[in-house]
Amino acid sequence: MDNERPMRLLLIEDEVDDCLRFSDCAKNRADIVFVGMTDSAEEGINLVKSRLPEGVILDLQLAKGSGSGLQFLELLSEVDLTLRPIVAITTSNQSEVVHKRVEELGADWFFTKGLQGYDENFIVDTMLSLRKALHVKRRSRSALQGTAVKSGAIVESPDDRRSRIYKRIDVELHLVGVLPRLNGHMYLRDAIYLQIHSDKHTGSCIEQVATNYNRAYGTVSKVMQTAITNAWEKSDIDELHTHYTARVSSETGVPSPSDFIHYYAGKIKHSI
Repeated sequence: MDNERPMRLLLIEDEVDDCLRFSDCAKNRADIVFVGMTDSAEEGINLVKSRLPEGVILDLQLAKGSGSGLQFLELLSEVDLTLRPIVAITTSNQSEVVHKRVEELGADWFFTKGLQGYDENFIVDTMLSLRKALHVKRRSRSALQGTAVKSGAIVESPDDRRSRIYKRIDVELHLVGVLPRLNGHMYLRDAIYLQIHSDKHTGSCIEQVATNYNRAYGTVSKVMQTAITNAWEKSDIDELHTHYTARVSSETGVPSPSDFIHYYAGKIKHSI
């Protein structure tokens, strides 16, 4: 179940001391893990896309970093995610106008720095409570209708884009229990990446992977199926239903490699 795994958190903060305190906090707890820390709004969006945090702890100003918390929220509203992360704002800004704008952009909680009781563990405990109550609630762009968004495109190099997509694939495979130690993970990872950039049928991507690794098509497909079947046998059923919503074989109860690759290629392609 969601509340039994460490909560995946992303920290967007420009104060080094604050980052260190959150890092120390995570070292002393087993219920959270930080999947990234950055002082940039745009890099924060890239990390959301590639590492799929369940929650984001967001500094509003980012005066020493790049962009702002508002910019991050505006960019986030444009990203098509199956599971939108819970967003908690940390700031010293007391402006009612700013608070209202943050709420319009979909932030879930607001922490005022410097108040009595404010510390990293309190923030983390609140995030865990929100996660339990909301189950990383699903939101679509329609939930943010009426929000005016003006932002520039994020420019990244081809190598950075490739790395980000591969990281996103790795996270998706991890969430359903396809483990990196299996050869099938490597084959599925490459096939999904190829399918994202191809309009051809899924089988051609499996063929390309087989060629790249100098293996027979049947061998590669069988290894992929073994990795998928292993995940469906060992992973929590609620986790599988949350993260994989496409069809499964009526005979075996698990997806075929083609269906699996097609699902994740489509899912990731529409959110990158």
